[in-house]
Amino acid sequence: MIASAASTGKGPSSAVAGRPQCPAQVDPLAALRTPADPPWDVYLTGTVFLDIIFTGLDSAPVRGTESWARGMGSSPGGVANMATALARLGLRTSLAAAFGDDHYGEYCWDALEQGEGIDLTSSRSVPGWHSPVTVSMAYEGERTMVSHGHEPPPEEPAPDCPPRARAAVASLEPGRSAPWIAQAAAKGTRIFADVGWDETGAWDLAGLTDLAHCEAFLPNAEEAMRYTGATCPRAAAHALTAHVPLAVVTLGAEGAYAVDRRTGESAEVPAIAVEALDPTGAGDVFVAGFVTGTLADWPLADRLAFAGLTAALSVQEFGGSLSAPGWAEIGAWWRRIQSYDDQDPAALRRYAFLAGLVPTDPARPWPLRRAVPTIGFGRSA
Repeated sequence: MIASAASTGKGPSSAVAGRPQCPAQVDPLAALRTPADPPWDVYLTGTVFLDIIFTGLDSAPVRGTESWARGMGSSPGGVANMATALARLGLRTSLAAAFGDDHYGEYCWDALEQGEGIDLTSSRSVPGWHSPVTVSMAYEGERTMVSHGHEPPPEEPAPDCPPRARAAVASLEPGRSAPWIAQAAAKGTRIFADVGWDETGAWDLAGLTDLAHCEAFLPNAEEAMRYTGATCPRAAAHALTAHVPLAVVTLGAEGAYAVDRRTGESAEVPAIAVEALDPTGAGDVFVAGFVTGTLADWPLADRLAFAGLTAALSVQEFGGSLSAPGWAEIGAWWRRIQSYDDQDPAALRRYAFLAGLVPTDPARPWPLRRAVPTIGFGRSA
């Protein structure tokens, strides 16, 4: 297992005309781009939350007592986690979502469009609808969440005609079909899907009807085993390839395992040892890293390693969306781990593919926006 280094740098970023003043340092798809490409690399739709995160709790809150957290942060959450992670890795990202017309919604919109350069032309602010909110408490490497919100209004963008994109990321729901997934796949968009916990307890793959349109499915180990009936996550990954070409199963502290039915290839990469500050959004960052590597045509093992690295870097910062690393953080990690005298040479070779990707200049041209204790500082009167 390779040792890790924390990412560095904090502070707000500036923007003009809806794009970051300084774009991502690396375009992972530069060698593949042509004039005939779709306008977007990745399309997403979903609900944006305002996340309020408490960290540094010694234990779970106890009934009838008051707990004090040593850290706190606020950031856009929900589907914003995935969108931000993709944008920070250099992918041209388009998001369709409803935003409340309150201060929280305005903050999330600005953070995503102005701060991250995410396209929101398919999104809109809905009058009279307040932003959903999640309070997340991180302790002992785990988290507990409390959320509040109302059903999305009828005016929420219904992505029945998604824009052309190389890829889309979808969260599948048991027993429910999202028409935009089939429509996007029919246009040649590559669909990457994850899934949440099946509250019905059925765990029936037939209920995931949109899986038929997906190129890749990325459940965690427990989900994969319950859906397939397999007794180990690796066997579950192989079983899933009867339903989807590429199955990726995350194994928690053990890393991740993937099988590609089209090539017969399988790969397993161990996790990176880190001291987690806040695990919120780490799964979204993992998917974003894997999507990036897949669109860039990297080998399967490199894609798994990169996804695991980006997720490991993310848990060392507050929040979901604004904890996502950019290429400067990835480059700083790669340079630092090579300086350790006792570093495992085999582990270093696993990440040697980064040498040709990360920025050679260690200086950060612009700071990533990070989660802060409150929102609204620095606003004009």
